[in-house]
Amino acid sequence: MTENYTALYEQHKKAGASFTDFGGWQMPLKYESELAEHHAVRNAAGLFDLSHMGEVWVTGPDAAAFLDYALVGKLSAIAVGKAKYSLICNADGGIIDDLISYRRPSTEEGADKYLVVPNAGNAKVVAAALLDRASGFDVTVEDVSAETSLIAVQGPNAEAILLTLVPADQHALVTELKYYAAVEVGLTFDGGTQDLLLARTGYTGEDGFEIYVPNVDAPGLWEALLEAGDGHGLIPAGLAARDSLRLEAGMPLYGNELSRHVNAYAAGLGPVVSLAKEGDFVGRDALTAIKAAGVGSTIGQKLVGLKGTGRRAARGHYSVLKNGSLIGEVTSGQPSPTLGYPVAMAYVDVEHSEPGTIVEVDLRGKAEPFEVVQLPFYKRQK
Repeated sequence: MTENYTALYEQHKKAGASFTDFGGWQMPLKYESELAEHHAVRNAAGLFDLSHMGEVWVTGPDAAAFLDYALVGKLSAIAVGKAKYSLICNADGGIIDDLISYRRPSTEEGADKYLVVPNAGNAKVVAAALLDRASGFDVTVEDVSAETSLIAVQGPNAEAILLTLVPADQHALVTELKYYAAVEVGLTFDGGTQDLLLARTGYTGEDGFEIYVPNVDAPGLWEALLEAGDGHGLIPAGLAARDSLRLEAGMPLYGNELSRHVNAYAAGLGPVVSLAKEGDFVGRDALTAIKAAGVGSTIGQKLVGLKGTGRRAARGHYSVLKNGSLIGEVTSGQPSPTLGYPVAMAYVDVEHSEPGTIVEVDLRGKAEPFEVVQLPFYKRQK
């Protein structure tokens, strides 16, 4: 697999990061301690390099109608400045990727403008699928992933840290920004102030922000954020902490909980699918039939949370059993640093998916009890 390096690779090396391949990218797995990084995000703040993610601009008079066709959600209903979580699916209802789309102000009269953000390993596939589906629409699809970096500040102190880099007359743009919304805001670093897209989104279960920045400016912004976070408990955090944080928050990871072999209803993402929107969309017929059949509710399997009653953690691909019979498989699992007990997500047969159900997970030859629980495992106090 080709190795890609983000614009922040040298910053990570200087900070002593351990690297791992993720979606073809060399990404920091951790710096000193993944546990310390996890707790920093829950209690103070963590700084993440997410530049492996994709960025695709969709613009033109038909942009809203096009995304209504290309994705399963009703993207035309997003207000300018807001964002929406959605899925791009195959005709058979299988999930190509989950993604966030931001509706941005358009400078072209009569046109709409969206930023679509796919996951790292799927960025090129999603961009190609969007281009393929654009036939017949007055729309431009531009993949700017290669020149765009993405930096996230996550945790209860994220807002205070951001405000130290934002001009005083723009503070309200940050403090009043709602979850799943974005705004252009001035950030001061490298001796000047640059307007950048700031989104109040994240993948940790905490308050936080994601900042889109040209590659050439990413190192300066990273260093400025680290300096601004000094005194606020900010430390850089890697993929290991990001994974434990998102698991506690019950957020699916493509390649674990989501894939082309999984549909939205089994994954608990039925509300993301808008069967009520007008017109056709890719996967509509298949998803209509899947929902009507009761997949994820009365037949098939369903994604659930599992809480360990012992100390040993379940891991991905471990078998889930009921009275010795196979009923499912773990997709993600590890000890929860925040909660102090093992947590996991798993697909299990729907008849065993009710919260409170006791199942067993085969932990390398020994069946250990786990309780089916409602997701998420962790929800921050607001």
